[in-house]
Amino acid sequence: MAYKNVGSIKQRGNSPRHNEHNAKGSSENPFGKSESKAELLARMKAAAELRKEKK
Repeated sequence: MAYKNVGSIKQRGNSPRHNEHNAKGSSENPFGKSESKAELLARMKAAAELRKEKK
């Protein structure tokens, strides 16, 4: 009997099971494209105002 063939299936290692739709380097999220700090702050402030209005 070949005992090395008995047992569970080997794991794939560190590779993901599927590709994310917004993975780095994809068309939706290209490398090197990042927003400036001012744009980030503006987006965060707008989100904070929305939360204040909902209360």
